[in-house]
Amino acid sequence: MTQQIDKVVAQVGGIILGKDRQIRLAIACLVARGHLLIEDIPGVGKTMLAHALAASLGLAFQRIQFTSDLLPADIIGVSIYNRETGGFQFHSGPIFSQVVLADEVNRATPKAQSALLEAMEEHQVTTEGETRHLPEPFFVIATQNPSYQIGTFPLPESQLDRFLMRVHLGYPDGDAERALLRGEDRRDLLATLKPAMSPQELTVLQHRARQVHASNALFDYVQALTDHTRRAADYVNGLSPRAALALLHAARAWALMAGRDHVVPEDVQAVLPAVVGHRLVPTSEITRANGADIAAQLIKQVAIP
Repeated sequence: MTQQIDKVVAQVGGIILGKDRQIRLAIACLVARGHLLIEDIPGVGKTMLAHALAASLGLAFQRIQFTSDLLPADIIGVSIYNRETGGFQFHSGPIFSQVVLADEVNRATPKAQSALLEAMEEHQVTTEGETRHLPEPFFVIATQNPSYQIGTFPLPESQLDRFLMRVHLGYPDGDAERALLRGEDRRDLLATLKPAMSPQELTVLQHRARQVHASNALFDYVQALTDHTRRAADYVNGLSPRAALALLHAARAWALMAGRDHVVPEDVQAVLPAVVGHRLVPTSEITRANGADIAAQLIKQVAIP
């Protein structure tokens, strides 16, 4: 299985140059059955990463462009009267897909954003009194522009907490950007991608990830990290139990991708920036930090049992 994962990473890495770690985190997020938030400025490849992942994993893909006038029905779907049958027929929205790209999610109002909450948490949507299940696997990739940009609405904490991970792509290094300038157009390359892993194989990976062994000492470490955030005066709020579970699931997926059947503290530390960076808000405005800084501080302050 690790060879197949490496093939996916290599294939997506041929589209998004110089970002192997972010690609591995995105795949780990999917293997852990979570959802991914990509936050960065326009033009660094956020949307392209979502397209490349869906194509490389052979998953059905739908894109929703979030705008200020988007309505929940535009996401979930709507019932339309059928004159032939004399009744209403439900027309499913783009949320009924295996990979859903919520592009520029923070440009929509909180009302439209809330349409994703039930889908992301329970893999189902309820509309007009009827519950409809979503396909499996189900994976939401949302892209977000920085909050200081014009026309953005901040994501509610309840929405942020539904994302297992948040990653930043950042600018490419010099070599990657030169290869980008010299190479073929990324969209042309994207059209040539073939699945490097089937949806069935991905489902097997997701099942195996939940079976990766975590020792009592590992549980102690996860609890020590979360407990520190709740007691320390450095953060507005500490990590929730759901965040602790997210950290454990992500660490198990990371261990599986490394070819191990057990989790080690280094797995927790590897995924920590992506898991806690959007959940912890420092109390001091002067020390506002990104996920990597917050994780580095936690790793330094909390000893491994």
